[in-house]
Amino acid sequence: MSKAEIKTRATEVDVADFIAALPAERRREEAAIIDAMHRRVTGLDPRMWGPSIIGYGSYDYVYDSGRSGTMCRAGFSPRKAALTLYLTDHHGDRQADADALLARLGKHKTGAACLYVNKLADIDLSVLEALIALSWQVMNERYPT
Repeated sequence: MSKAEIKTRATEVDVADFIAALPAERRREEAAIIDAMHRRVTGLDPRMWGPSIIGYGSYDYVYDSGRSGTMCRAGFSPRKAALTLYLTDHHGDRQADADALLARLGKHKTGAACLYVNKLADIDLSVLEALIALSWQVMNERYPT
């Protein structure tokens, strides 16, 4: 059996061009806000990962199955249906902190390592930035550079 090819890789697509090309003005504005949050938290400029993920930093992972790869440490995708933020879903001894922040966030959904928000007006932006910061800290502890 052949190994499945990893499709989400860092690309050379310009993030500003990607955001400018989003069809909905609200998504362009929201993407700029979330990008600014990530830049403040990470201190990094973003890169595109795959066709639609705006990512910050990177880490190497290896699953128990032996499959390995490289992915952004934090990121988001301004999709049509919802803004999707990629945050760690394993906060270890900080899980209570993550749960408390999610309880204060506002209207959202979660799934695996994703946080889905229909529009930024539905949530508390300071809580979102705190969630991004918590996830970034946990990822840096789990995968030191």
